[in-house]
Amino acid sequence: MRALAPLVCLAIIGATLATDPASAQSLPTGCVAQQTPTGNQSLRCRTGLAIVAENGATFTLHQDTSGKVDAVDLQNKALLLEAPKQRGKARFQVTTPQAIAAVRGTKWAVDAQNMKTSVLVLIGRVAVQRRSGSRQVFLGPGEGVDVEGGTDPLVVKRWPQARVDALLARLTQ
Repeated sequence: MRALAPLVCLAIIGATLATDPASAQSLPTGCVAQQTPTGNQSLRCRTGLAIVAENGATFTLHQDTSGKVDAVDLQNKALLLEAPKQRGKARFQVTTPQAIAAVRGTKWAVDAQNMKTSVLVLIGRVAVQRRSGSRQVFLGPGEGVDVEGGTDPLVVKRWPQARVDALLARLTQ
């Protein structure tokens, strides 16, 4: 089993994207955004990073010192992410008001709604922890976790197909 640990985001440049087509000035270098027919936004970067943002999602991309997108702050709604395998100890991470989800390379969805963040893994493994805690859980394909306020332990569950389908339908997959 590979150990995946979240890392501190070393962001120095950020770009906030809305769900309408982003202008070239607001996109990180090497990334292209386009609107899908359903109103979602698709972002692809030359590094292999792919993000589909649910219509109405609010998020901020962060770049490392070399200009590569290495993190996303998700404020609301859902993102479907596919991050290429990272080298060494590098991790790609998504932070929400409740959680931090970090990976070395995988495909997963993060949904920030009201006072809860849900994380679902489609391919690979994802480490998830509360923003205010150090305990983390590891998710594999088909597994998810709901992160709410409080201190109760995070519980990894295999999501029912109907829940998986409902989330992916919002992301046009």
